[in-house]
Amino acid sequence: MNKRVVSLVFMLGLSAFASSSSFALSEEAAGNGVPSLAPMLEQVTPAVVIISTARTAPAPESLRFLDEEDMRRFFSDPSAPPGQNRQPSLRGAGSGVIVDADKGYVVTNHHVIDEADVITVELQDGREFTAKLLGSDASTDVALLQIEADNLQELPFANMEDLRVGDYVVAVGNPFGLGQTVTQGIVSALGRSGLNNENYEDFIQTDAAINMGNSGGALVDLEGRLIGINTAIISGTGTNAGIAFAVPVDMIASVVTHLERDGEVRRGQLGVQIQDLNAAMEQALQTGAGKGALVTSVVPGSAAEAAGIQASDVIVEVDGRRIESGRELRNMIGLMRRDQEVELLVYRDGEAQRISAVVGGGQPAVAASTQDSGRALADPVYQGAQLRSLDEVAGAGGRRGVEVVSVEQGSPAWQAGLRAGDVIYEVNRSEVATLQEFNQRVDADAPVTALSVLRDNRRMLVIMS
Repeated sequence: MNKRVVSLVFMLGLSAFASSSSFALSEEAAGNGVPSLAPMLEQVTPAVVIISTARTAPAPESLRFLDEEDMRRFFSDPSAPPGQNRQPSLRGAGSGVIVDADKGYVVTNHHVIDEADVITVELQDGREFTAKLLGSDASTDVALLQIEADNLQELPFANMEDLRVGDYVVAVGNPFGLGQTVTQGIVSALGRSGLNNENYEDFIQTDAAINMGNSGGALVDLEGRLIGINTAIISGTGTNAGIAFAVPVDMIASVVTHLERDGEVRRGQLGVQIQDLNAAMEQALQTGAGKGALVTSVVPGSAAEAAGIQASDVIVEVDGRRIESGRELRNMIGLMRRDQEVELLVYRDGEAQRISAVVGGGQPAVAASTQDSGRALADPVYQGAQLRSLDEVAGAGGRRGVEVVSVEQGSPAWQAGLRAGDVIYEVNRSEVATLQEFNQRVDADAPVTALSVLRDNRRMLVIMS
């Protein structure tokens, strides 16, 4: 966990595993002109369930030296017949949402059911069922359960394109194991990410009160439609501080499709390293795209290489859906099925073109941002990289460009991705043949410098910022 004043709390489940619409009116309230959420909630709350989990606990380290008789004394059930000893167990609690009444599908968070041996689902009417885990995905924190039950109530999915910051929302869950509880607030932000860079994140942020035990519970609009599954909070104490996050339903729908079919998310990839195209990069590269996912490298043998995608391309659309960042591209491609054909709108050399690609397997990589401290233009050392002109190298065979002789580990050049043996052939899309030309092209005051690099016959884009 990040050691900072405000800590991030992902484990909202009470788990011992770690130790447009307007307000609807009720009949009585309508006569008094008093707004109420009660009519909507009468349709929503039967679809929100309480989830209890249990798993066998390992013997404590301090007791592992004890013999069998000692262990029996510590862990046997005095009321049980001799020989029928009780195993110690760890228990947890959270929430879930019924998303398909006919199939008995319940969606919750991965961290609520992770490592559980037994998962129990309790309905609002008091019925309890042992759930079957159909699949779980840690990278989106989504799990799919199934129960065999009649007369279930499901929640319809909202259209995320209609959701706006400021819309009223209602959270339903099981905070602190108290039982079903309802809170309300607004959508504070959309498209939040960066809580865990290894995960696929596109969170809805809300100020509705979310606490431990709300994990997997519903976030709904005032029409009673599901807009997200509550998953994380930011808090210094572990209790509600007005900043909570929910996985949006469009991502949930994609994950559920994978889990239902395969029991896991078999992620697609293009085979590119990407970075957000910001205003400084656009000024340096003059791509014409404005915003999008800047391709910094193409993996040999990948779907991207087969489709003809090149370093310095900017991807701005996938199947007609606008892409404004590397995160959006990663989320979208990562939740597509392998071998799915997609149409990309790409900017190259200031012109837009459409490229068809077939999604491959694996997980895409995202290039990291870097920082630098600047340099003197006449200095052959560039942000920790020692450079020389190729035309000065014996045996260069007439090749031209700037060779990276060595890179100081941990330097800005190293962090950006430059390595010994790289050959820089462009600075900000302008060709450089010698070290002198390189020094002339590099602007020490520019916030971003894009270096086109040749490495093992592979063209790459290294962003110095």
